[in-house]
Amino acid sequence: MEKKIRIGVIFGGRSGEHAVSLMSARSVLSVMDPKKYSITCIGISKKGEWYTGDSVLEALENDDVSGLQKAILKPVPGAAKLYRVTGIDTEKKLELAAELDVIFPVLHGTFGEDGTLQGLLELADVAYVGSGVLGSSVGMDKGLFKDVMRAHNIPVVESITVSRHEIEADLNAVISKAEALAGYPFFVKPANLGSSVGISKCRSRADLLEGIMDAARFDRRILIERGLVNPREIEISVLGNQEPRASVAGEIIPEADFYSYSAKYLDGSSRLNIPADLPAETSEAMRAMAVEAYKAIDCAGMARVDFLLDRETGQYYLNELNTLPGFTKISMYPKLWEATGLSYPQLIDRLVDLAFERKADRDHTVRIYEG
Repeated sequence: MEKKIRIGVIFGGRSGEHAVSLMSARSVLSVMDPKKYSITCIGISKKGEWYTGDSVLEALENDDVSGLQKAILKPVPGAAKLYRVTGIDTEKKLELAAELDVIFPVLHGTFGEDGTLQGLLELADVAYVGSGVLGSSVGMDKGLFKDVMRAHNIPVVESITVSRHEIEADLNAVISKAEALAGYPFFVKPANLGSSVGISKCRSRADLLEGIMDAARFDRRILIERGLVNPREIEISVLGNQEPRASVAGEIIPEADFYSYSAKYLDGSSRLNIPADLPAETSEAMRAMAVEAYKAIDCAGMARVDFLLDRETGQYYLNELNTLPGFTKISMYPKLWEATGLSYPQLIDRLVDLAFERKADRDHTVRIYEG
């Protein structure tokens, strides 16, 4: 009988996207084949505490971790071991909870998608799904990502990145800097967050002031970019390591001004067109550009690449790249692969295979130099 793969699924996290992560995790866990996988759930609370146990997902969904045992993953190479923390404060002990072959982070936003967790997993020398430290951190920071795209001659909308310190020191100067970039409207976004959290469409100076202050609640780096008047929102999923491939393109048709948090996860008002109604040459060019951007920041495993398409000019711009995209059953990443011929359970299996492939590639690196 073939040995099961021992997989740790991590979800929750200290991020504004905590709730989205729980939704994604429930979907991922529902399609994992118990004949293939021995699953260990690892939940991270909003305070950043790690827990494990059969009911950890439900506990985080109910925002009540009182009945759970805390857990810890040691950043030590060798067999990846998850420990339970037992005992009272003065006599705490570590008790082995599970040995793991691979980790599947189902985390979105800060402390999960931005390279920080990936750094811990690199130190532990364990296989894990998704991009490494570099791809995760560059993909996460919208301002830095756009700078890298410009260096690769990939079209992006004009933007500036400002710090919370600049905003607190002279908000009027920040607003003047933005207004020198382009005319209204603007989009204001926390540089290191997703799921449309903290994003505002600003049609006036008053809107811009409010949007900047709101975004600054969620990050110390704020992106301000020219807003296209009425763009089409096109998304493409990418899968692979050294030879990534792109899915068919899909289009989001939001009922509101843009694809907001509510439209994505709560009210279901937006429509998805898969495949998108695009000229073949435009679709192929976007798919090629998605793969180019993926390679440019050293992505691995998966990413969802988002584009804006100007209805009047036909010009398209690469908007952002998400290295750990939403994974609910209505999320675009798995739906695009389903339309391309890869089912949700097959997608999970492929991502795990890619994690082992990436780990084998890392293991070829010489770590000791003796001169």
